[in-house]
Amino acid sequence: MFREAVEAKDIDAVDEMLAEDCVFLSPVAYTPYPGKAITSAILRTVVEVFEDFTYVRQLRDGDHEAYIFTARVDGMEITGCDFLTFNEEGKISEFMVMTRPLKASQALAAAMGERFPQIQAAAAAAAGGE
Repeated sequence: MFREAVEAKDIDAVDEMLAEDCVFLSPVAYTPYPGKAITSAILRTVVEVFEDFTYVRQLRDGDHEAYIFTARVDGMEITGCDFLTFNEEGKISEFMVMTRPLKASQALAAAMGERFPQIQAAAAAAAGGE
């Protein structure tokens, strides 16, 4: 269900899968981002930043899933993995992303950094509207 929603760019469906206390762990930021609102805002933006996004493999171990992906960012090939942890209710409680190679990860950091004020505003609006 998660994979299908992401591949369809249906972030509303992904949003429904996020726990309120979900924590997002970025491949390019040291500090974790706690909360459904910021996690959703980040995911909505990264869908715009990545080009030709495709999941190539899926792994599952109990309440943990990993989705290996390929994409392009700023014309560079990037490979990454989304690591998801699910809580007792079946909601995503932790969403960690890792990417490689470094140059493409730096391009991702720059693209997301440029958009971060809008990400923060969207998260604040979503948190205030709940």
